[in-house]
Formats: sequence, structure tokens, C-alpha cells
Amino acid sequence: MRTTLTIDDELFHALKVEALRRKRPFKEIVNETLRRGITHANAPHELYQLPLLQLGHPPKMELDRGLRLADAIEDEEIQRKLHVKK
Repeated sequence: MRTTLTIDDELFHALKVEALRRKRPFKEIVNETLRRGITHANAPHELYQLPLLQLGHPPKMELDRGLRLADAIEDEEIQRKLHVKK
């Protein structure tokens, strides 16, 4: 089938270089590349799972305490900014 496509300059150049490198017609390289792209896009993809790592013993401090402290500091900063604007 014959059709007209608008191809980005970068992509056109890369396809042209590939055709020259492999000594094959440009249209064969374009068709092969499109075919691979469609096949890959429609192929089922496996989910990649990262291995779980044991990082040692959990910390002995309370993490909630740090969050409460951060909230308190943020609240103080907001109050200071509001006070300065008055």
C-alpha cells in the first residue's frame, strides 16, 4: 500500500542511516521498524519486581515523633509569615 507520512527530521535521518548501514532500501527499514514497534506495543509485558532487601533492625526511635515535630515547625513558620504580613 502506498501512503504519505510526515516523519520527524531526526527519525528520517536515523532511518536513512540504518538503511545505508544495512545496505537495504529505505522503505524496507521503515516497514521493519514499524512492524517491530507494533509487535512490541501489543506484546504482553511482564511486571518487573525489585528484590526485597533486609536493611537491618528497624530504628528504635518513633518516626511519628519526627512528623509531629515537622508539622509543628511548619505551623510556626506559617504563623510567622502571617504575622509579618499584618
